Amino acid sequence: MLGTREIVDGKHGKYKWQTYKEVYDIVIKVGNSIRSCGYGEGVKCGIYGANSAEWIMSMEACNAHGLLCVPLYDTLGSRAIEFIISHAEVSIAFAEEKKIPELLKTFPNATKYLMTIVSFGKVTPEQKQEVGKFGLAIYSWTEFLQLGESQSFDLPTKQRSDICTIMYTSGTTGDPKGVLISNESIITLLAGVKRLLESVNEKLVEKDVYLSYLPLAHSFDRVIEETFIWHGASIGFWRGDGKLLIEDLGELKPTIFCAVPRVLDRVYSGLTQNISSGGFLKKTLFNFAYSYKLNNMKKGHKHAAASPLLDKVVFDKVKQGLGGHVRVILSGAAPLSMHVESYLRVVTCSHVLQGYGLTETFAGTFVSLPDELDMLGTVGPPVPNVDACLESVPEMGYDALASTPRGEICVKGDTLFSGYYKREDLTKEVLVDGWFHTGDIGEWQPNGSMKIIDRKKNIFKLSQGEYVAVENLENIFSQVPSIESIWVYGNSFEAFLVAVVTPSKQALEHWAEENGISTDFSSLCEDSRAKSYILEELSKIGKEKKLKGFEFIKAVHLDPVPLDMERDLITPTYKKKRPQLLKYYQNVIDNMYKSGNKPRV
Repeated sequence: MLGTREIVDGKHGKYKWQTYKEVYDIVIKVGNSIRSCGYGEGVKCGIYGANSAEWIMSMEACNAHGLLCVPLYDTLGSRAIEFIISHAEVSIAFAEEKKIPELLKTFPNATKYLMTIVSFGKVTPEQKQEVGKFGLAIYSWTEFLQLGESQSFDLPTKQRSDICTIMYTSGTTGDPKGVLISNESIITLLAGVKRLLESVNEKLVEKDVYLSYLPLAHSFDRVIEETFIWHGASIGFWRGDGKLLIEDLGELKPTIFCAVPRVLDRVYSGLTQNISSGGFLKKTLFNFAYSYKLNNMKKGHKHAAASPLLDKVVFDKVKQGLGGHVRVILSGAAPLSMHVESYLRVVTCSHVLQGYGLTETFAGTFVSLPDELDMLGTVGPPVPNVDACLESVPEMGYDALASTPRGEICVKGDTLFSGYYKREDLTKEVLVDGWFHTGDIGEWQPNGSMKIIDRKKNIFKLSQGEYVAVENLENIFSQVPSIESIWVYGNSFEAFLVAVVTPSKQALEHWAEENGISTDFSSLCEDSRAKSYILEELSKIGKEKKLKGFEFIKAVHLDPVPLDMERDLITPTYKKKRPQLLKYYQNVIDNMYKSGNKPRV
């Protein structure tokens, strides 16, 4: 069931496996220990740390005894962890050994609710002393398992409508929101995924293997792992280092590989660099094979039958790079570039499927289908058990009843969340007549698939899945004295933000004078030193306001002419017209992303 790489002579060796029976026995022990501490149905249990066998076992113990599992984001830091523990009223928390110091930073505020901490590893005497000061108990994993050894507790009867987990979304403005996910929501979605895989002859079997590296605190990975457990398949955990991911793949040899676009972009870059640095013969053969197979796929041949000989001779090395057994690659969390998706469909000898969903829909809502080349660039049709429709957004010019239907994507069905914890006001905003309003703008394709084309509010995702609340950032950056106005831009295909800035003429000319630069204002705006100066000023306020790394501006264009109504860039009330700004500055934006300012990701 669960595999972790053994350490032999200080080096990582092969995967060591625990069977379903062995895991079950430990889950029963964990459950008995939880109950012996006095925690039962309805109690909130936090899980904090990177994916591991203990993470899954703690979650399953919560499921068994009706506790609400509250994943604590591995990357969120102590402030957000403190908020979630207090907001969800977490009484007991399991944590990765190296995360215990981070958890202790939430003291004393979190101790109002938190009473018990369990480390997945060891606990130091200093940590015991620190925790003891606040009247809390802390246990190592082995100590905790012994707590309930001589006791046995009956498992409570669970209802479909019972809340299983509270998943906190990273939040775009303000604090994270607690998404209430019921037992029914999870099982309904899993049944839909199972039905979908069966209908395209890709059903999961016990021999399937999955590499667990995407965070279990996110619904995307959680739904995949739940599906694997349901089918009695195997889950192997990575070592927690992105640089060693390919090696983990080689050792585990998974059959299903899930990724966010950022990971697949790296795979694509690595492959294309490898080919271009090869000899003339190698390059020519690869390009011929690629074109030949792609053309056959365009003619309607399935990927496995498009060119079996070239798969063996040319593309097998690529397949071996992912372990050699991958048959399905699933991409989610942000849009995958069409050229990357198309390329990987040919060279990996696997189905490459793009999906779409939110925490509120418990991940998978749409997913593209295998061997359907006309679904490139889309997220496919709705998953079984999910209803979807478009709702017109007249203010953005989107008509759901036009010949090409466009509008806000709305989702209905038993997979939906039960509301935001302690935020009925926010729940009512997004759940109207049973339809969940996603805030994403979609376009129905003639083949029944959905294409994501826009975002209803001025909130967008970067390529690694981080949400950016752009108006909030613009308000912060506008406080820089040397700028008059700023328009911040980013999209789901890029990893960082860029901006168009109108500098303060007086401030910039004063800076130029101090630095011995003598030129007119327009020329000054094109000077790379002036751009660097403005970037430094933006970074200063970013640090001062404790912005996250991805919220910093990485490249700027200085425009001497302020945003105006003449160019249709602002409204009479000075609100920015974002679609028009993008259209007007498209070349500038493209150049900033191509420029030397682009950080190495």
